[in-house]
Amino acid sequence: MTMVRWMGLPIAAVALTACVTINVYFPAAEAKEAAREFVENVIGDEAKAPKPVEQGPGGQSASRHDARDAMSELAALARRVDVWAVLGVGAAHAQSPDMTIKTPAIQAIQARMAERFESQLRAGFEAGALGFASDGTIVVRDAGKLPLKDRVAINSAVADDNRDRKAVYREVAVANGHPEWEDRIREVFAKQWIDSARSGWWYQSGGAWKQK
Repeated sequence: MTMVRWMGLPIAAVALTACVTINVYFPAAEAKEAAREFVENVIGDEAKAPKPVEQGPGGQSASRHDARDAMSELAALARRVDVWAVLGVGAAHAQSPDMTIKTPAIQAIQARMAERFESQLRAGFEAGALGFASDGTIVVRDAGKLPLKDRVAINSAVADDNRDRKAVYREVAVANGHPEWEDRIREVFAKQWIDSARSGWWYQSGGAWKQK
């Protein structure tokens, strides 16, 4: 009986340790998809263009975007089939959380940013005056490319936008029950702003400015 109780301890310890680990697991794939959705809704324009269509098996049409979504879902499913099934721990612990951006606070910030981007900031990016910084903010990288009469307004819009950016990274972390994820959320969003930058826009990489 003593031998049985002793052998059961390591399994319980492993299960407890693993449970703690899974509770703080950062869902990188879900965060990336949430960031992509948010950023594209703010930037707008090209996101509204028709999706490229391919011919699938049997002549059926399927978009590349749908294929990527399907692969993401399969990858997420694969991550959920793990050692928890062997240990007999409930499925709720095994599943990685969804990354929500559908709270009133987040959507209000998104609406402000989208309106500001369209009415003021887009022209600055198109002119080469603004750029996406590597820390998830935007900066005036070349004020000389802005009309003199617009510089004060653009500087003000950039400051307002950066306040909203910092707020949304915090709100996404809080909305998903993990305020400690704020820095990770910022990193994911910072990369997505750059990934979503349109041709000709500037972005920061390794401390240097580059143009798409």
